[in-house]
Amino acid sequence: MPIFIDRRLNPKDKSLGNRQRFLRRAREELKHSIRDQIRTGKISDVDAEHAVSMPAKGTSEPRFDDAKDSGRRQHVLPGNKHFAPGDRIAKPSQGGGIGSRPGKRVSEDDFRFVLSREEVLDLFFEDLELPDMVKLNLKEIVAFKPRRAGFTVTGSATNINVGRTMRHSHGRRIALKRPKRRDVEAVQQELAALEEAPPNAATHQRIAELREELERLERRRRLIAFVDPIDIRFNRFDPQPVPNANAVMFCLMDVSGSMGEREKDLAKRFFVLLHLFLKRRYDRTEIVFIRHTHEAQEVDEETFFYSTQSGGTIVSTALEEMRRVIDERYPSSEWNIYAAQASDGDNSVTDSERCISLLDNEIMRLCQYFAYVEIIDERESHIFGSTDNGTSLWQAYSTVDDNWPNFQMTRIAKAADIYPVFRRLFTKQPTPQKSG
Repeated sequence: MPIFIDRRLNPKDKSLGNRQRFLRRAREELKHSIRDQIRTGKISDVDAEHAVSMPAKGTSEPRFDDAKDSGRRQHVLPGNKHFAPGDRIAKPSQGGGIGSRPGKRVSEDDFRFVLSREEVLDLFFEDLELPDMVKLNLKEIVAFKPRRAGFTVTGSATNINVGRTMRHSHGRRIALKRPKRRDVEAVQQELAALEEAPPNAATHQRIAELREELERLERRRRLIAFVDPIDIRFNRFDPQPVPNANAVMFCLMDVSGSMGEREKDLAKRFFVLLHLFLKRRYDRTEIVFIRHTHEAQEVDEETFFYSTQSGGTIVSTALEEMRRVIDERYPSSEWNIYAAQASDGDNSVTDSERCISLLDNEIMRLCQYFAYVEIIDERESHIFGSTDNGTSLWQAYSTVDDNWPNFQMTRIAKAADIYPVFRRLFTKQPTPQKSG
C-alpha cells in the first residue's frame, strides 16, 4: 500500500500543516515537558521559546499497515543464498542503544523540538481561566459602536460633511473653469450701459457680442453645477467592537519591612505569572498594581515589581486603596472585578479586624473572585501547610473564606509551590450540568 508523505518545505518563520499536525499528535507529551521545564526553571522563562525533547517513537509519520491477524494473503518472497525453504528465521536480539557493544543495533536519540513563544504560552495556559466569568456568559460576545473612519461617497443625508463637500465642489469648479458670478454681472452691467447709449453701428456690434458672451457664460454656469453629486462626501463610521463586560485584576502586594527578600521574590514570581496569564488569556483585562506598607498607593508595573520600598505593615490600606480605585474607575455594574493579594501575614490584630470588615461589607460584594497567597517560611511549611493555625491575617481571612465562596486562600513556601498554587487558584471550572 502506498505511503504519502508531504515533503514540501515550510516557508521561513511559518507554521504550516505539518507542524500543526505534529503539535496535535504530540500535544500531551509537549504539555508535560513544558510544565516540567517551568516548574524547575524560572517562571519568567515561560515567555520565551523552549526546546522540548520528544521520544523518538512519538515522531514517526502516521501510515497505513496491513492487519497481520486478519484476512487471506499470498506472499511471494524472493529467495537468497542464506536460507532454504523450511529454515526458521532467528528472532532479532534485544538490547542495543547507547553503550551497546560494536555491531549491535543502536537506538535513536530523542527528538528535539523547538516551540515558539506563542506555542509555549498556548500549551502552558490551555486549561486555565479566571473562574466564574459570569458576566461574560462564557462567550466572547461583543457589541459594536460607530467610530469615525474618514469619508465616503455614499451615505445618509444626515451624515453629509459640508466642509469636505464644498472643498471638492470648489476644486471641480476651478478645474472646469465655471464662470464666476462677478464675471456675469460685469457683462450685464456693460450691456445695460450700451443699451442706454445713443445707437450706432459700433454700439450694435458690441451689444451683439456681449449678448452672445452672456448667453455663453450662463449656459456654462448651468452645465457646470455649483454642487454636483460627485462632490458630496459623507462621514464614514465603522463598527468598533466593544466588550459587553470588562474585567479588571487588582494585584495587592505587601512590601513592608517584615517581607524579606525571599518573601518579596516569591510574591513577585507569583504576580509575574499572574500578569503573564492575564495578558495572554484575556486581552481585554486591565490590571491595577497596588503596593502597601503602612500606607498604600497605586503604581505602575515597573514600580510594582522592581522599586525598593520598606516600612511598617497596615494591610487594610491596600484594601482601602482598592476600594477607592473601584469607586473612581471600575463600577461593579460594568466591570468584572478580580483581586490577588500576596503577604507574609504579618499584621496587627486590630487591623486584621478592619480587613475583615472591609472584605465582608464592601469588597467581596463587588468582586467576582479574590485570591489570597501567604508567603511562609519553608521550615514552617510542614506545620502551617496542613493546619488552620497561622498568622493574624491568615486567621482573619479564614473567617472571610467561610462566608464567601468566591474567596480562596493558600500558602507558598518555596518557588516550586507557585505553579501548583496558581493552577489550584485558577483552574478552569467544570461546566455545571443542567438537570432534567
